[in-house]
Amino acid sequence: MKPMTRTGSQIKNGKAMMPWRRLTVLVIFIGLVVLLAARALDMQVLHSAFFERQGEARQLRNVTIPANRGDIVDRNGEPLAISTPVSSIWLNPQEFDADAKSLKRLARMLSIDAGRLKKKIETYQDREFMYLKRHVSPELANKVLALNIKGIALQDEYRRYYPAGEVAAHIIGFADIDDNGQEGIELAFDEWLKGEPGRKQVIRDRYGRAVDDVKRIRSSEPGKPIRLSVDKRLQYLTYRTLKAAVLKHNAVAGSAVVLDVDSGEVLAIANQPSFNVNNRSQLNPGSTRNRAVTDVYEPGSTMKPLTVAAALESGRWRDYYKVETGPGYMQVMGNTIRDTHNYGDLDVAGVIMKSSNVGISKIALSLDAEQQWSMYQKLGFGSDTGSGFPGEASGRLSVNAINNDFERATLAFGYGVSVTSLQLARAYAAIAADGYLKPVSFLHREQRPKGERVMSAETATAVRKMMQRVVSSKGTGKQAKVANYSVAGKTGTVHKFTAGGYADDRYLSIFTGMVPAEDPKLVMVVMIDEPRNGEYFGGEVSAPVFSKVMAGAMRLLDVPPDSVEAGRLVLDTRNSDDRNQDFSVSPGVSNSSAGEHT
Repeated sequence: MKPMTRTGSQIKNGKAMMPWRRLTVLVIFIGLVVLLAARALDMQVLHSAFFERQGEARQLRNVTIPANRGDIVDRNGEPLAISTPVSSIWLNPQEFDADAKSLKRLARMLSIDAGRLKKKIETYQDREFMYLKRHVSPELANKVLALNIKGIALQDEYRRYYPAGEVAAHIIGFADIDDNGQEGIELAFDEWLKGEPGRKQVIRDRYGRAVDDVKRIRSSEPGKPIRLSVDKRLQYLTYRTLKAAVLKHNAVAGSAVVLDVDSGEVLAIANQPSFNVNNRSQLNPGSTRNRAVTDVYEPGSTMKPLTVAAALESGRWRDYYKVETGPGYMQVMGNTIRDTHNYGDLDVAGVIMKSSNVGISKIALSLDAEQQWSMYQKLGFGSDTGSGFPGEASGRLSVNAINNDFERATLAFGYGVSVTSLQLARAYAAIAADGYLKPVSFLHREQRPKGERVMSAETATAVRKMMQRVVSSKGTGKQAKVANYSVAGKTGTVHKFTAGGYADDRYLSIFTGMVPAEDPKLVMVVMIDEPRNGEYFGGEVSAPVFSKVMAGAMRLLDVPPDSVEAGRLVLDTRNSDDRNQDFSVSPGVSNSSAGEHT
């Protein structure tokens, strides 16, 4: 058997095929090498900057450095508003990666429904930032991070805290979660208090957490602090006393203002109802307004000393001049003005002490109309105090009264004019400051303003002496007495104006006064809105608030006594029976007998 052999043609063809295959493989290999090299050149040289930026975008982030909002302190440096560092939890929806179990755990920690959380993340899918929960406790922040969910991170922020809580809520106001002032001093001085945030570049890990600072782009600038005129101690005393009175008399609301006579500074402002400024989740918008500054009312008989001041300034009257008030009523343009009793002949001081509507009306109508109206205007009625407090009301002082005798008469005892408690306190402070009307300030003043003279020192002194008789045992304001100190003041009891006119059974109870009367340091206005427990006279509802606050204030401010009885200090004693006439008329329908008030 012959062995198998290849023919010459087979060998020839085989030799021809081997170089061709090798050449093809070589060409392909070389092509791949060239392509890889070109790609490398493109990535590392031609487009290196682009890919570097893309890499950095996944590693580097510019983040905000929060700025500390300026502190608010009282006149003695006690904190009223401070900022504390907190963390807020956020995520990048584009990087967020969590299984169903982790998502439920996250939602449970944040007290959020898991379904709603998932839907929210999906809604923000085209964004790189969304808050999960802001201003959380360190414990909660650490628990969330411990879940190790990609895309979740923390952000440093500040939360506003108010140490005095509801006591100073209406003065300080509050800032929102983004540190923007919303009410009160926080709003009025927002630009001053607000800091300037900074920027820095950080490296974040695969979970979105900052692991290293790269560089500071811009440093943050903290907000500037503010020192208020308010005395925190006196604010607590005023608030506590007012609240107790509102509760005792089952009143709708109340306000109180304490002014420093020499400087015009607001030492205390309290309102009821108040609100928890540190927890505003159940906040009633109506409770946030500073009633002493924003709400107006008719001041009633507290206008009578100001009318007497106009009379004394005219030169037509002296404190000892007599006024015939009998038979206890008078007619003016077909309307009846009444007293609660027939007081007969009263001197001007007696008109104030007895709070005679007839007497003060006759005094007012004896003056030139512009003299009377001008005094009210110079005392600041019809214009705001210039305090700069947000929402401050100007009140109302109608010029129409000049040409209407009945309106002039009712103005004399506090109807047809509307004021705020702050306006009324400022007007009385002019009497206390020997005739100088001073600008009101919520900020502490290093220098005391001189103010504008609105009446002579002689007139101011005479009116103060008349008001001292109001607080005597025979006056309507005897419950305003302060042991060991002279007190000058005036009561007011006003029928409330409603949609149907003046209500017969709804009142405002007012007391305005100053201590010590001989050389006043403080002026205080107390207004209690609609007491409903039987008592409603200003002398029995508001005067005791004045007494208690001023007694404490004299001690706090170390004001020496000026009325020590029998050469020794005495305990604070008060008469409980205060049912003297504290009423005047409510102007109404022509030819009708008006209601009573003072």
